[in-house]
Amino acid sequence: MFGFFKKKKNIEKNPFYNEKDSLVIYLKCDKCGEVFRSHLRKGYDFLNEYDNPNVRYKIEKLYVGSKCPNKIEVRAQFTGSYKPVSFDISGGKFISKEEYEKEVEG
Repeated sequence: MFGFFKKKKNIEKNPFYNEKDSLVIYLKCDKCGEVFRSHLRKGYDFLNEYDNPNVRYKIEKLYVGSKCPNKIEVRAQFTGSYKPVSFDISGGKFISKEEYEKEVEG
């Protein structure tokens, strides 16, 4: 009998987890290692993009943790169905949901 295995998510291609009415990202600070989970609500946290016909939405978010004053900036562009067209992070890195849960539990 064949088993069904869930394919491991490649966060380098798409760090956004689609969960109901939100996209969720997991981040880790470059300076102190603090981890973050952020829920980006569809239709609320996304800005309309008018300059590029291939892009419908964009986000520009700034995160500051409780452990250090380092700023983590996330910028991304999306299609009308919230698929990422491009994304960038500075001051931190995207991590997987599993890495986040391991850090929080451990």
